[in-house]
Amino acid sequence: MADIHTRIDGQIGRITLTRPKALNALSYEMCLEIEKALDAWATDDAVKMVLLDAEGERAFCAGGDIAAMYEAGTKGEYEIARTFWRDEYRMNAKLFNFPKPVASLMQGFTMGGGVGIGCHGSHRVVGESSQIAMPETGIGLIPDVGGTLILARAPGRIGEYLGATGGRIGPADAIHAGFADYFVPEEKWAALTAELAQTGDWEAIDRAAEKSPDGVLAGQQDEIDTLFAGDGLTDVLNALNGADSDFAAKALKTLTRVSPLSAGCTIELVHRARATDEIKKALEQEFRFTYRSMDMGDFLEGVRAQIIDKDRTPTWKHGSPAEVTSLEITQMLLPLGDDALKI
Repeated sequence: MADIHTRIDGQIGRITLTRPKALNALSYEMCLEIEKALDAWATDDAVKMVLLDAEGERAFCAGGDIAAMYEAGTKGEYEIARTFWRDEYRMNAKLFNFPKPVASLMQGFTMGGGVGIGCHGSHRVVGESSQIAMPETGIGLIPDVGGTLILARAPGRIGEYLGATGGRIGPADAIHAGFADYFVPEEKWAALTAELAQTGDWEAIDRAAEKSPDGVLAGQQDEIDTLFAGDGLTDVLNALNGADSDFAAKALKTLTRVSPLSAGCTIELVHRARATDEIKKALEQEFRFTYRSMDMGDFLEGVRAQIIDKDRTPTWKHGSPAEVTSLEITQMLLPLGDDALKI
């Protein structure tokens, strides 16, 4: 299909996103095409490894293509989005559990759904332009596509911080937080890709890796661990309000802009993912929220404000983060019974 190119290139299975004008946003059809390729290559001895890359300089994949979800959701047709998420999450799990090495070259923006395809592999490469984020709380969602597991595995409380605030991080911080493994200068990517295709030797990525530019998260680690150590959103808010630092003030300001319900559920989901440490469990928990996000959450209003009308002034269900109760968070994350995600 025109938006994605899957093929065997020499000794590797190669998946290239080809929607650069749309920042390689993932459509439902693209998700199915990725899954189809993974299923074919898992047992194909001709494929030594898989490589995911993308056309264009601005983005590896800036997220999921949610315009269709919004349009259907405003009509009360929630199953379109729920089907998208079901099938996308199943594909994310297959990438995470793929029996061969999976490499990704993530230039520019890698956000949301892009994290779900770029950051679950074994050899995750960033370059100078890489900017990675899980900004879902800004549109009334939670970090999904297995993102809560990556966040849960981040050092200390970085996961709660990045997940709730939707913070964007560069290459060094992406490696520090566990979204990437290697820094390779982008001018070397073409030659590296050619070598991988010719040899199927994934250790070529180790040989090409260099020290990344300095980041900021490591220097903020102690403060993040202190401020985001609470059991829930209320504890985090109390800690931020009681702190006297520029970092705390900026984090608090960000939390007043995102969906309060999403921020509260994100912190809870990161805690749950840390306790179970399984991709299947993380995706199942995330689906509980996304399943309810249109009728019980802020998703439709968030997409309207940030993407459709672009007025950047959403009217959330809660006027402030302090208004979100633990009961409301529990209700968003209750088991779905027969509608539960099955992977």
